[in-house]
Amino acid sequence: MAGSLKPNSLGVLGILFFVLSAQAPLTGIAGAVPIAIAIGNGAGAPSAYLAAGVVILLFSVGFVAMGRHVVDAGAFYTYIGKGLGRSTGSGSAAVALFSYCVVQACMYGLYGSIMSGLVEYHSGAHVAWWVWALVTMVIVQVLGASGIEMGAKILAVFVLAEFSVLIVFALVTFFKGGGPEGLGLTDSFSPSAALQGAPGVALMFAVASMFGFEATAIYGEEAREPRKTVPRATYLSVVVVTGFFAFVSWMLVSAHGASRATADAGKALESGDAAAFVFAPISAQFGGWVDDVLPILLATSLFAGLLAFHNSANRYLFSLGREGLLPQGLTAINRRHSPWVAGTVQTVIAVLLVVPFAILGKDPVLTLFSWFSGVAVLGIMLLYFLTSVSVIVYFRRSGADTRPWNTLIAPVLGALGIAGAIWLIVANFTTLIGGDRTTAIWLQATVPVVLILGLVAARLTRPRAENTD
Repeated sequence: MAGSLKPNSLGVLGILFFVLSAQAPLTGIAGAVPIAIAIGNGAGAPSAYLAAGVVILLFSVGFVAMGRHVVDAGAFYTYIGKGLGRSTGSGSAAVALFSYCVVQACMYGLYGSIMSGLVEYHSGAHVAWWVWALVTMVIVQVLGASGIEMGAKILAVFVLAEFSVLIVFALVTFFKGGGPEGLGLTDSFSPSAALQGAPGVALMFAVASMFGFEATAIYGEEAREPRKTVPRATYLSVVVVTGFFAFVSWMLVSAHGASRATADAGKALESGDAAAFVFAPISAQFGGWVDDVLPILLATSLFAGLLAFHNSANRYLFSLGREGLLPQGLTAINRRHSPWVAGTVQTVIAVLLVVPFAILGKDPVLTLFSWFSGVAVLGIMLLYFLTSVSVIVYFRRSGADTRPWNTLIAPVLGALGIAGAIWLIVANFTTLIGGDRTTAIWLQATVPVVLILGLVAARLTRPRAENTD
């Protein structure tokens, strides 16, 4: 049957858990922080997380202002369409859907690799990474179809577990006065520390760690009092994530010692186990049992992210079907008010993105994970920029909100910051994906190509879309 998503099913904390799950905190810390330190700005990497947080917070001001006037599961494309026109909005919808599906596919590559290693370590049995990926796709599909509340409860357990370990480690390290060289506040947060090395690389990974906060608007239809819940969840998620990544990364630098952090992170990368940079000081703090627990939490962190991005993508499909841009069958919902057809289609897309890498025998981390994560970074940042511009145009035209800070100043500053981040992403794309320049160019080209295809599709489906209004 077709209808609407289940209203009044999520509060501020429920939405917050979906946001934090999409960002996979332990994955972000264990995967991104060592790289940001090793090839970015060294001990100054924590300052990059603060800078990224400021840019995203400025962006979220306009994002929230638009959300007070538009409540829709399409979020990005709906907001962009309001200011820049239906065709541009539809093109951005294609980019959003593409980005969410691609980031989920890349996470399946890393997840499958980790699960394969874990099972082999504990049982001696070798099961190919793609088997774990396919099995997990089925589980994610079932949970997604079980309803938003079920998903929120499961994600809450995983998120609390990984957050607890990292926060407790950071707090203990802080109150002990830091590592061998003390807390090293100026080593991580002074202007000279922030600008040393290649700060652009660190900022790039810091911005990527913020992805997923926009899910606050995607779940607006299912939120309790969305005009209050969504803004609160948005601001809270940005502040929590920024503080979390900046504080934990600072304590990791401190635990290694600011003068040794860059070298230690580099050694971890060279060994092929970047997570060792993070796991080693935590293990030293709490004991060897952590070495067995953290890899499992890393797997559950990725699983939580997979489920969160599945829920975001199927709501985009649902919304596009309702708008007439995709077949109306995508609007079918089950007894739990879950868009099960859209969820099934999203799972099929995941299979189509992952299976070719398995057939070709490609390394799931060096290709699937690194390539697709780079594409997702570029796609989502383009959406942030277009949304900021749309907010400015929409409120200048409509006069629905005349507050200058919320509808002009903050969005302009956010757009400038995002434009700078996009420039850094493009300039460092080859480094980001760990591949060659030719591969980088082809991967970067997919984002504008998808945008153009979305624009063309919007023009071709305009009559059908207008008939659904």
